[in-house]
Amino acid sequence: MLAVLVASQLVSGAGLTAGIVVGALLAEQMLGSTGLAGIPTALFTGGSMLGALVVGRLCQRRGRRPGLGAGYAIGALGSVGVVAAVALDQVALLLPSLLVYGAGTATNLLARYAGADLAAPHRRARALSRVLLAATLGAVAGPNLVPLTGDIAHAWGIPPLAGPFLLAALGYTVAAVLLTALLRPDPLRLARARLPAPETDTPADADAGGGSDTGDKSDPVRKVAGRPRGPGVATGLWIMLLGQLPKVALMTMTPVHLAANGHGTGTIGLVVSLHIAAMFLPSPLTGLLTDRLGAVPVAAASGVLLCAAALLAAAAPGDSVPLIALALTLAGIAWNLGLVSGTAVITAALPPGHGANTQGLADVGLAVAGSTGALLSGPAVTAGGYATLALACALAALLVTPLALRAARARA
Repeated sequence: MLAVLVASQLVSGAGLTAGIVVGALLAEQMLGSTGLAGIPTALFTGGSMLGALVVGRLCQRRGRRPGLGAGYAIGALGSVGVVAAVALDQVALLLPSLLVYGAGTATNLLARYAGADLAAPHRRARALSRVLLAATLGAVAGPNLVPLTGDIAHAWGIPPLAGPFLLAALGYTVAAVLLTALLRPDPLRLARARLPAPETDTPADADAGGGSDTGDKSDPVRKVAGRPRGPGVATGLWIMLLGQLPKVALMTMTPVHLAANGHGTGTIGLVVSLHIAAMFLPSPLTGLLTDRLGAVPVAAASGVLLCAAALLAAAAPGDSVPLIALALTLAGIAWNLGLVSGTAVITAALPPGHGANTQGLADVGLAVAGSTGALLSGPAVTAGGYATLALACALAALLVTPLALRAARARA
């Protein structure tokens, strides 16, 4: 099962970066305004919000295989729509296609929970981190293939900026086929089958064996996803949100900032590749640290590191690619620390085998934070410049560490 998840992440990782690399540039080109450059990132992160909700619910009802497979298929459809919109120069088609494309990015992140479905409690962080790590190859290769995919798009009579979305369509399609055909038995359903029977019979129990559509209504996870959420779920969610918003805001406008200082798509692709690598490559070490030291210290470190990264971005001259690349690399590492530690907190707080809905809702919050950061990034740069945006991101990142320390005191 883990091998299939890893294989699907390897190919889908290329789709994850298409919007990051050229989304803001596409908006600036097609909408004619730097202030609107954050709209594509806001749209596909908003789409990932809806995708996380739908895919999480589908996983809870039917299992990981149909849920993740459907999410990747929808992402592939959105990628094709973006290519068509750019080819036809139709903004009216571009915007909804970016929204649909976001389902693929949501699925890419939700797959990490599948890695933890069958793991022992003391190894969950390492299990989910392996799935995250698998996205590294495709995610790093994607930005570096921008010139090549641009040449392919140009040869087909399509504007070069649509090239990365051609790669995304291919990656998401292959991931959907792999999961649908090979993820057997389904890890979430198997995790449920291994649990003792619950105290009361519910349609959710029938769903574990038969996949009834009504199983979700009385599922015990609704007690977690509803009003009385455990403190672990809330803490884990806030750790991820406070890392996501400033990181996405900084990441969204860095390609525009580099382009404004005379750097081409090759340089931009390299900087984004380093950032994406930093988002996923440290996952095994982060998982090990989270299992050994606990999620709270790792979360606190994520806030400190993200603040330092944003301050470096604010201080770096616009023509200094190495410093900007270092800032984005540190931001990616900080995001990884926050995501893995926050996910571990949420997973530990949920009933085993019955948490897909709440996991989806948590990633909805993650997408909302990303969308907010993307939407605010363009006006912030227009009003005060890139350095002002970076300083605001540093202030937001500072909130992670006190939250983690407060959680540690509450647990003590």
